Amino acid sequence: MTVTADNGRPLSLIIRLFLASVLFLSSAGGLVVEIVAGRLIAPYVGMSLYTWTAIIAVVLAGLSVGHWIGGLLAGPQTDRPSAMRRLAGALACAGASSLLALVILNDLAVGLLATGLGQVTLVVILTTALFLLPSLFVGMVAPIVTKLAVDAEPGRTGAVLGRMYALGTIGSIAGTLSAGYVFISWVGSGGTLIAVTLLYVLLALCCAIVAGRRSAVIAVICIVAMGVPLAGTGAARGAFASRCTVESDYFCIVIDDFAPFSGRQSNLMVLDNLVHSINDRADPSLLYSPYIQFVDEFARSRFPLDFLGTDFAAFFIGGGGYSLPRSWAATVEGARLVVAEIDPVVTEAARQHMWLESDRPGLEIHHRDARALLQSLPNTPTFDVIFGDAFHDISVPTHLVSREFHAEVAARLRPNGFYVMNVVDAARNPLFLAALTHTLTVDFNSVEIWREAVADAPAETDGRVTYIVVAAAGPNPAGVMHSAFGIQRTWQRVDIGALVDRDAPDPVLLTDDFAPVDRLLSRVLFADIPAN
Repeated sequence: MTVTADNGRPLSLIIRLFLASVLFLSSAGGLVVEIVAGRLIAPYVGMSLYTWTAIIAVVLAGLSVGHWIGGLLAGPQTDRPSAMRRLAGALACAGASSLLALVILNDLAVGLLATGLGQVTLVVILTTALFLLPSLFVGMVAPIVTKLAVDAEPGRTGAVLGRMYALGTIGSIAGTLSAGYVFISWVGSGGTLIAVTLLYVLLALCCAIVAGRRSAVIAVICIVAMGVPLAGTGAARGAFASRCTVESDYFCIVIDDFAPFSGRQSNLMVLDNLVHSINDRADPSLLYSPYIQFVDEFARSRFPLDFLGTDFAAFFIGGGGYSLPRSWAATVEGARLVVAEIDPVVTEAARQHMWLESDRPGLEIHHRDARALLQSLPNTPTFDVIFGDAFHDISVPTHLVSREFHAEVAARLRPNGFYVMNVVDAARNPLFLAALTHTLTVDFNSVEIWREAVADAPAETDGRVTYIVVAAAGPNPAGVMHSAFGIQRTWQRVDIGALVDRDAPDPVLLTDDFAPVDRLLSRVLFADIPAN
């Protein structure tokens, strides 16, 4: 039996396959945009639960509105040529808006950052401005394509709907996997968005050709009229050049020259939006970051004999620019330094640009999750220092702050050893800091909070502060520590009771099952002031 369309002409198998391909590929493109959105805005606002929540909500909102509009455009009287013209228009607009997002990204993000908006508000505005329209236009495709497919097989409506829903979902899965495992790794986030733009344009042209010769000519004219100015503006503004020195599966890695500030040959490494490390080429022991210098000074005061030569061992949760492992590898003879850095591209960037000598005796680098690596080691006292440096600004891996993880850490510290980490939280009422210190007290007799003391600086009542948390079997006798090496700095110990409001809720015990880090950091997320 020959199946006919509503205009009485046979709808060939080729047309059916074409409709299926349009739905599959457009659905894939929509999810690629969702995945790449997080990577594109990460250099400006970082990554957190709130970032992904905003991105997913905006993309779903765009698709929902697009589905509704597409349904209106796929009315009962819409024949195949008309539907194909509408598909061509929707896909062309999806391509143009995707390219526009890349063109305006930097100017828009920088402008919003200058407003002083809270981070959550900023993320919602930024993602809406950039990615709502691409999602809306591509969302218009599915109802129109599905209407044509149902018209082609009027007696099999349920089966056709099920098939088209399945094709759209499979396309979305394919887009998610290809973005995460292929495109971003090979061509970067910007290149991936350009590839999606080209896909939409190609589909638009194909739909216009199916609609008829006149439609195809009009489509070419419209695409050129929209695309050429956008491409020219983007090229002139450098919008298509990656901000990243190198982009990995985890981070946008930027290497910048720090010599104008230090007066020495030195580089800094930025991971997404966070300056992670600053290294000096000639002197590995010169530590520019205050919290890293604190760990060095604290360890040297606690283990003076070990730092003269023998049997010192440290475990680093996160490598980044490898500032402290590089320093200790050069200055502590015989030390065993185990580094868990999940991203091998970060390590390679440290080798090429931050003067890391990864073949130094005693330096062991493992590219895997720090908790998994630590748990794979013997459950015996092994390390003098375990340094947690994997917290990415206010993006905190919850599995590295739980009571269960702290137990693993405590079991592998020697009697006089200590566990130290840097924490960014609010200057007043730091609820995450309170929860973290409360959780640490389960496995450590002493938990101290330190911060840099800046001379003549007014006491903060708001904003963000970088704290240093030290957990050990016993307290440090001094409440103030002055640097003995390198840059002259002073750190003071602070009491959590002086930081937390009296009416604050009891601190949460952080566990693998329940660690509401983003909620506890909400004051910081809604008041985005740079950490000192």
